[in-house]
Amino acid sequence: MTPAPDDPQRYVVGIDFGTLSGRAVVVRVADGEELASAVHDYAHAVIDRTLPVGGATLPPDWALQHPDDWREVLRTAVPAAVAEAGIDPAEVIGIATDFTACTVLPVLADGTPLAEVEEFSARPHAWPKLWKHHAAQHQADRINELAHQRGEKWISRYGGKISAEWQYAKALQVLEEDPRTYTAIERWIEAADWIVWQLCGTETRNTCTAGYKGIFQDGQYPSADYLAALHPDFADFAATRLDRPLSQLGSRVGSLTGQAAAWTGLPEGIAVAAGNVDAHVAAPAAQAVENGQLLAIMGTSTCHVVNGATLADVPGICGVVDGGIIAGSYGYEAGQSAVGDIFAWWTGQGVPADYLAEAAELGEDSHQLLTRKAADQPVGGHGLVALDWMNGNRSTLVDHHLSGVIVGLTLATRPEEIYRALLEATAFGTRAIVDALEQGGVPVTEFIVTGGLKKNALLMQIYADVLRRPVSLAVSTQGPALGSAIHAAVAAGAYPDVRAGAAAMGRVERAAYQPDPDRADAYDALYAEYRLLHDHFGTGPDKALHRLRSIRNAALTATATTAAAASPNSEV
Repeated sequence: MTPAPDDPQRYVVGIDFGTLSGRAVVVRVADGEELASAVHDYAHAVIDRTLPVGGATLPPDWALQHPDDWREVLRTAVPAAVAEAGIDPAEVIGIATDFTACTVLPVLADGTPLAEVEEFSARPHAWPKLWKHHAAQHQADRINELAHQRGEKWISRYGGKISAEWQYAKALQVLEEDPRTYTAIERWIEAADWIVWQLCGTETRNTCTAGYKGIFQDGQYPSADYLAALHPDFADFAATRLDRPLSQLGSRVGSLTGQAAAWTGLPEGIAVAAGNVDAHVAAPAAQAVENGQLLAIMGTSTCHVVNGATLADVPGICGVVDGGIIAGSYGYEAGQSAVGDIFAWWTGQGVPADYLAEAAELGEDSHQLLTRKAADQPVGGHGLVALDWMNGNRSTLVDHHLSGVIVGLTLATRPEEIYRALLEATAFGTRAIVDALEQGGVPVTEFIVTGGLKKNALLMQIYADVLRRPVSLAVSTQGPALGSAIHAAVAAGAYPDVRAGAAAMGRVERAAYQPDPDRADAYDALYAEYRLLHDHFGTGPDKALHRLRSIRNAALTATATTAAAASPNSEV
């Protein structure tokens, strides 16, 4: 019998798999009340220096993860959240998950990760590649060049460029650098779908990751002819390793297996929803499901998602997918590869001892200290402008070999001034994305923020001023996990669709921050300088940032190759 949504004794579990940890939240179906949550930090975090098995030294721009860290979230965070909620596990009717993307892994036909197969465990290419694995930029460049040469229809759906972060560039890198591992791959699968496989015992693929990360457009993947032109052995990549029936977002794809029930402490047989991406799944939690409501999921990076009524080709976006966020609309995605990571980089590098002592005395962390010191400075008072490319540019340049720039430094520049300039740089990057969407025919009627960075009042006010529009805030501090819970409720039959679930279970504070006209005028001047730098280093003939990256990579790769040669069981 389908549970009534107003039954107070019905709950769902949403699980958000992030970059460094996984979070489970227990949510009441009737009204979206979050009863409890629990976090499990990944033991291996981001693997970017040495491989856990065999100790191979990884080259620059690599970022891997350990699949058992994800299973451990099911074994620890879910039972802990249910216990903290104080509910009877028998009252949980569904479970849903979301994942950072594109986080992708090679597996056997039964779902076993190659990283856990003894023969391959010491080979770096057998391990899951995290979204921030940027070592496949060369392959991405070739994918894009060939697509334009051949006039492939799908390339315009991705703003004219496929990212080095997405499935094809990463898979092609495996083929070209470790063909033995590539030959052993029986499935190439998003972690968002692999974790669902662990829960329900059935291999599924969801429309969101297939569309945005897997180049699935108009009912098909790129042709075998195109893939063969990239590499003869790549011709059957989509047909053999990707192509499976796609499941709609919010649909029930299976039931919790006995093994997964033992891991989680939840009832065997409850609904398991289709997988999803952490950014896109957060939209219903913030009630950002109508056309024009742009949701910025702001954390270590930022992903921007917005629904539109029509299909438009927007240069530099990550993708547009029919039903990619919500059924009945075209879902547009853009993003910035680093935001919170940039701020964390500076607090880890640029805070002197006397500042740290002051923070300790006041009970502040470094972010709070620098925010307080920067808050009263007039716009432009630091004389700085920065480019937010410390981890490359996802949108709208789609180039992960770009790097950060700070202009205007003097001997009088203070740490808090650089911090503020970095905050502003991320707002400028977002403005470039909003401008591209609107110029491309996708109206933005509301700007909504979710994620950990929404708690920084200075940052939110800067965004309102730079964008010249109000900033609304999702109420939940667990946006993706709550969004997953809403999808779980829909999969369990408690609501007819995701829009209805969002209306009942989502929460948003409209126009929490208003733009100040005078500050907005001042930011227009700074943004003009940002655009000059952006175009000079990003699209102009001066490829200084690329040259510097090449010099760095050559030096570090030589060191890594020497180290790898000393370890005969490892291959990069």
